[in-house]
Amino acid sequence: MRRRSTKLDENKGGAGGVACAFPLRSKGRLYACSTLPRVLAIVILACNTNAQNADPAYVPLEKAYNALRVKDYDTAIQNFRSAVALAPSRASIRKDLAYALLRIGENESARDQFAEAMRLNPADEQSALDYAFLCNDTKQQATARRVFDRLRKKGSAKAEEAFQSIDRSLVEGIARWQKAIELAPDNFSNHQELAKLAEQRDDIALAAEHYEKAWRLKPDDRSLLLDLGRTWKVLKRPEDAMSALLAASRGASPRIAEEARDLLPSRYPYLYEFQRAIALDIKNVGLRREFAYLLLEMGKKPEAEEQFRTIHTLAPADLLSAAQLGFLLLNRGDSAEAQPLLEQVLKGGDEELAERVRAALKLPQNLKHRNDSSQNKTRDDAKAMAEKSLKSGYLKDAVKYLRVVHEADPSDFDTVYKLGWVANVLHDDREAMRWFEMASKSPDPAIASEATQAYNNLKPEFSHIRTTVWMFPFFSTRWHDTFGYGQVKTAFRLGSAPLWGYLSMRIVGDVRGTTAPTASNPLPQYLSESAAIFGFGLTTAPWHGLTAWAEAGEAMKYLVSRKDVGLFTPDYRGGLSFGKGLGHLMGGKHGFYAETNDDAVFVSRFQNDTILYSQNRTGYTFPKAEAAGNFQAQFYWNYNVTVDRLRQYWANFAETGPGVRFQARFMPKGMLVSVNALRGVYLVNEGNPRRPNFYDLRAGFWYAFTH
Repeated sequence: MRRRSTKLDENKGGAGGVACAFPLRSKGRLYACSTLPRVLAIVILACNTNAQNADPAYVPLEKAYNALRVKDYDTAIQNFRSAVALAPSRASIRKDLAYALLRIGENESARDQFAEAMRLNPADEQSALDYAFLCNDTKQQATARRVFDRLRKKGSAKAEEAFQSIDRSLVEGIARWQKAIELAPDNFSNHQELAKLAEQRDDIALAAEHYEKAWRLKPDDRSLLLDLGRTWKVLKRPEDAMSALLAASRGASPRIAEEARDLLPSRYPYLYEFQRAIALDIKNVGLRREFAYLLLEMGKKPEAEEQFRTIHTLAPADLLSAAQLGFLLLNRGDSAEAQPLLEQVLKGGDEELAERVRAALKLPQNLKHRNDSSQNKTRDDAKAMAEKSLKSGYLKDAVKYLRVVHEADPSDFDTVYKLGWVANVLHDDREAMRWFEMASKSPDPAIASEATQAYNNLKPEFSHIRTTVWMFPFFSTRWHDTFGYGQVKTAFRLGSAPLWGYLSMRIVGDVRGTTAPTASNPLPQYLSESAAIFGFGLTTAPWHGLTAWAEAGEAMKYLVSRKDVGLFTPDYRGGLSFGKGLGHLMGGKHGFYAETNDDAVFVSRFQNDTILYSQNRTGYTFPKAEAAGNFQAQFYWNYNVTVDRLRQYWANFAETGPGVRFQARFMPKGMLVSVNALRGVYLVNEGNPRRPNFYDLRAGFWYAFTH
């Protein structure tokens, strides 16, 4: 569902880059480009406007905020989650989702969203404070204490008060349980409670000491192994931690086993690590069984047989171990000892395992398929585990469980949709598209609609051919002229490489055509290229906002009366383009924002010049006015700088000033109106026929779409 920005000028420097920001020749003399620095700034402004307008999360955010207004929190949460998938790095969406979850009492889910918001924007102390309070409310006092401690050191009075309250309570509780241990040193609960409080206060050595004592007193409670492994890991005791976590991950409850696996290394355990884990947890049947199979794989049959014997002693009803021990005995010729074990399996009720025994004993086959109820139980268990994994953020585990559900019930389109959502978040968009396409056929209109939208959002990224169109007409008071820029571009993917080839046609023109001749400059000065530019080129796929491109083309003038250039002029160019936006961008919630677009462009037809320019804005996005057709505006301040390699006056200037832009529901999708009032200064004045400073009021609109 994460829609990659098409950046309709992603090649803003590509096919749609600096259309007319370079000098033109007339009768052997070099003249400033028709639009001079003003045109350069406007073209960049157009590209920058497009980059910010293409907010991938716009649609679900709009639905979410509309739902919040009518207190439809379930719909709001669903759309916020879609927006998170489309813009996973935007902290503000996480915060809004968290507040919506709090409205319906989902404190743990809200806590997790605040944690993500804090991770994405570490400077947001309000998110950190909300996260800490929720950690404390959801019995994660250790985390709450750490966050409060960090915030209080930055001067937060609320954090100071909360920290002291938690710390005082922990100190008093530790003292009480230490006194209780003095009175009853063999009481399991005393040691466990003391260890928990010590860990919450970050006294890890004390916690590990009493977790171990509690484990020795109650070795059947394998949650203590998880606690031991966690604290030993913090204390830099890796071998001890590995033993405890390995034991906890085998043979314990699913929740404990899953948490232990998350703390284990990604590699498979070594032989000696199994031995150490068994020494710590000698009654762990699941651990011993896996160790025994590992020994079999290594060809150590006597040692494996010893482990299966121990398992049969510890758990006589374990049919799998009984069958394996029986097979080992049968293979080495001890039929007398193997026979009762294999008969136990035949009578045990596990038909699948019994079938294997019949095959080994060469008995008639009697395989029974699992009934529907067992299949349903497996599906329901997997679905429950998938939901827990999703809520906890264990996405790879969620995929595993969701696939089990899908295999058991291919018609469960909600599961299919979730598989697409998780694949998208894990950046496997090709896999996500496959699931979304399947989910779009759901009989549930809501699932089908969301899946179709998600599929369409991802489709352009994998389309082999796509066409983009943009246009930007505007009026400038500085030149008392209306200018127009536009482009049609068809891009095609080049195999599996992160490259696109493209064909493009741009139009660059104005209404006036030329300035009036003066005494100092009797020759006419053209105000635009007045040309159609045909080109073909290569561009990279955007990478963290950065795009590289190269283009070869031909400019064809459309003004027959123009004599300073020929009918056709070769045009070769290339460069790098970077764009980034932070905060509350257009289409989202109201608040402050900042954005930048930076480019380096080489153009051959203008003396092989290279121009570097940076367009920056900081401002405020106002909330949408629903009563006025979802009208939304931004006020901002411009900071623009342009320089070039040849140090020509027209390409070295700085501008600053206020601006405003807006959009509304009655406008076509992809349209944005902007007005900017700028004060500029030339940084190089050698050869400049004008004053070193200038004013300009520019008004126009940007419109773009992709097919």
